Amino acid sequence: MINNSGNNMNEQKEKNEVILFLGCPEVPVQMGISLYLSYILVKKGYSVTVAANPSVIKLARVSDPERHYMGRMIDLDHCIGDLAEKKISFDTAIAFAHNDAGITYATTIRYLHASRLILVIIGRNAEDLKKLVDFQCEMVVEKTVHNPVELKKKLDEVFL
Repeated sequence: MINNSGNNMNEQKEKNEVILFLGCPEVPVQMGISLYLSYILVKKGYSVTVAANPSVIKLARVSDPERHYMGRMIDLDHCIGDLAEKKISFDTAIAFAHNDAGITYATTIRYLHASRLILVIIGRNAEDLKKLVDFQCEMVVEKTVHNPVELKKKLDEVFL
């Protein structure tokens, strides 16, 4: 993990708005890990919003039908528009990327909002995608598609 700010979630407890940015659900580990992160953050008292494409929102509604962890869900593109218009704000953004489009979304998020940004890069090409990141953020990089165990360990270092 690259941590440009030197902070972890325990040190930022006074800030409590977290948004997860989830793109295409092509990499299965994204859904499981995003549910896990939502669980951990909600348990720690954070307010979690999920900004995702329509397919991910449908998967989240099926995976968490009573919305214990993914309560507020909004369309990813509408969220980007609201950020551009300064209609929404948050303390921490966690963006998932498994392809160059995910890196582009993270770049946009960084440009539109100056909060803490944690970029979770996953998938077979994770190390190559990491090289495309030319903006300040914290990164968690794991070359995984299906198995969440090593990614979970890395995220626990950030959030627990």
